[in-house]
Amino acid sequence: MKNKYSKRDPIKDYFPLPNEIFFIGLSYGEIAVYAYLLYRENRETFQCYPSYKTIGEALKMSRNTVSKYVRRLEERELISTQSSSIFTKDNKKLNGNLLYTILPIERAKQYFYKQQLNKIDQMITDRKRKERLEKLNLKPKEETA
Repeated sequence: MKNKYSKRDPIKDYFPLPNEIFFIGLSYGEIAVYAYLLYRENRETFQCYPSYKTIGEALKMSRNTVSKYVRRLEERELISTQSSSIFTKDNKKLNGNLLYTILPIERAKQYFYKQQLNKIDQMITDRKRKERLEKLNLKPKEETA
């Protein structure tokens, strides 16, 4: 029986996606944008420069949505961005695409763990505060929703 699938080169036809991205609390949109940037990155420099429009067209997202996910990826220390400029033929300076640098996944893991520890610390502080108020027979202020 003849193989009906074309032969694919694992180096040329695929790109690595770190397993950790599924365990650090990313949304599906953040994962999609991160995966696209990994797909487009130069494997030697870890950089790429697709526009919001290009990313949005590939992922079926608006430019604003792509921008939001890029900011979140920066906050989570998965990527860094730099502004770039281009010059027209008549020597006018215009804004170029962002230059994305894919950061080591370890940085994002450390950021995630730090955020988790901060949440636990806040929960402990809130619980202690509530216990102190109950000891004094005071009701805690109702939180506004």
